Amino acid sequence: MTEQDPIKVMVVDDHPMWRDAVARDLAESGLHVVATAGDGEQAVRRAKAAAPDVLVLDLNLPAKPGVQVCKELIAHNPALRVLVLSASGEHADVLEAVKSGATGYLLKSASTGELLDAVRRTAVGDPVFTPGLAGLVLGEYRRLAAEPAPAPEAGAPGAPRLTERETEVLRLVAKGLSYKQIAERLVISHRTVQNHVQNTLGKLQLHNRVELVRYAIEWGLDDD
Repeated sequence: MTEQDPIKVMVVDDHPMWRDAVARDLAESGLHVVATAGDGEQAVRRAKAAAPDVLVLDLNLPAKPGVQVCKELIAHNPALRVLVLSASGEHADVLEAVKSGATGYLLKSASTGELLDAVRRTAVGDPVFTPGLAGLVLGEYRRLAAEPAPAPEAGAPGAPRLTERETEVLRLVAKGLSYKQIAERLVISHRTVQNHVQNTLGKLQLHNRVELVRYAIEWGLDDD
């Protein structure tokens, strides 16, 4: 996807009127709605065929729950961004979605403008959460970091080597800053921040922001 290409979006929701309304609003705003689906199994099949940039996903789906859809599709295509659009603001649902790989979580009470902004920000990798949920998610990152997880020993032969700039970006990601905020702080472009994050993910053999923040916290990169 270049900056000139329309963002390819797929909408998954089991309520036809809601699904159609969201898809229509996105399309009328210049986004390219490549597919829709009404249940989890259909969502997985159609997303693999349509290859959207952003999946707008409800959690409460027949046939296969939304978190499972998220896990399967991100495993199939790690570049996919998932924005959960749910009626539930329950903390357990939010955290489960984040752990499954979702980039953002928006409540269905959001306005059309908020949804459009969230989709565009999600497409470029920014974490997007309904106000009040971002702190909860960062707290979960920290809790996950406290659990044992395999990681290379510091200084071990073959351990990934990050550049000074990649480490700097990683520190700011771990502090919960958005890509836009990181770009402003470091006086670099949004796209450059994205590139640093993607390079870091590749070097560390990680798949998403959750794993990246967990790694950073494990190594104390959020303490400075």
